[in-house]
Amino acid sequence: MYRSTIHLVNYLNMNTIRRLIIIIGFLLLFSCGSITICSPAAAVLRQHHETPGVLRYHAQNSLKDKQGMTWQVILFPEDQSDLVTRYHLRLVGFPGTAIFIHPQPLEIITDQGQVLDAADLLAASFPALNVGEFDLTEILPILPEKGSLRLSVALQGNKDLSLKIPQSTLVEWRWLSTD
Repeated sequence: MYRSTIHLVNYLNMNTIRRLIIIIGFLLLFSCGSITICSPAAAVLRQHHETPGVLRYHAQNSLKDKQGMTWQVILFPEDQSDLVTRYHLRLVGFPGTAIFIHPQPLEIITDQGQVLDAADLLAASFPALNVGEFDLTEILPILPEKGSLRLSVALQGNKDLSLKIPQSTLVEWRWLSTD
């Protein structure tokens, strides 16, 4: 009697374990399947307080250049008294690794090969050597709906900065400029 009870308990435990493994397997399969069906990236705008009581939005991304260096790419609106919102693109590299040459336009290349130039906004004075800021006000409305961009500008020491701007970042820029 004792021996048959042990076999019955072992049998029930094995069946229970098999069922649990099957259930966990299905749960993993369905959860992984739903992850791959979801969109790869969500565009997110960030908020900041420009002055007390004034909330602003900006798009900020960390992107790597061809050499693997990380850059902060920040698009933000600047309201001016003439009722036109200007859009500035700020590129910030790690201090000591890159020096912008001012004045120099930023070259924007679309997937279709169209080349657009954004004016250098820090030609007269600049906050730091590793910071470039460019006027995208006239360029934003004509950027392509799909695809990516390449930003290019020469840096001091015969170096070139080349950044690929992915579709998700372009979506953020579009949201910001149509707000």
